[in-house]
Amino acid sequence: MQSLLQPRVLNQAAVAGVATAVVCYPRVALWLHRPGPLWYLEAVILVCSLILWGFVFAWHTSGVGRPVFTFQPEWWPWVIATAAGVGLAGVCHGWLDPVLRAKFPEEYPADLNYWLATVPFTLALGQLFLTFACFDWLLRLIRKPWLAMALTGVAGAGVQAMKLQTLTTPLAPWLVAVLLTLRLAGGVLAAGLYWRGGVLPVWWWSLLLQARLLLDY
Repeated sequence: MQSLLQPRVLNQAAVAGVATAVVCYPRVALWLHRPGPLWYLEAVILVCSLILWGFVFAWHTSGVGRPVFTFQPEWWPWVIATAAGVGLAGVCHGWLDPVLRAKFPEEYPADLNYWLATVPFTLALGQLFLTFACFDWLLRLIRKPWLAMALTGVAGAGVQAMKLQTLTTPLAPWLVAVLLTLRLAGGVLAAGLYWRGGVLPVWWWSLLLQARLLLDY
């Protein structure tokens, strides 16, 4: 806990938290059935982002020996991120998206403006919660990167399972198994990229995956 209260960590978390809240604003503003006022939801995102970025800046560098933002990274995390992003995007676009879009059209961006609002939200808050803060917290607890990566994938699959339970239309068991498997594998991959290359390769991989949706406009 002492690491979280260092002035350097607090300052970095404050800047990153404010930036996260700002880039998430368009997506929250387009939320038609918001459970609360816009200012309240933005305040919640800000507070949560401050805490999660605190985990990242307090524990990542000390845990893995590399900075959070690596501007001169090893080349191979970028190669893996690109290949995995393009490959998974192809699988989703050609196979999964047509099935899921027919059942749950509201889960997909309706137009380009909605996509432009959704992608920063996914990259900034989604990856922060499911990959960056989760991996660093687990690594702080168990001190084993490979186990932290595996558990990060399990946590992502657990979140996916909870989301599937909220759907009004049940999915076929095989489709549920595929979605959970892909989420598990994607979580492990993202954690591995983050471990070796920092934040940027994970954002690149996620951006490539989201870019497949542009083919529908």
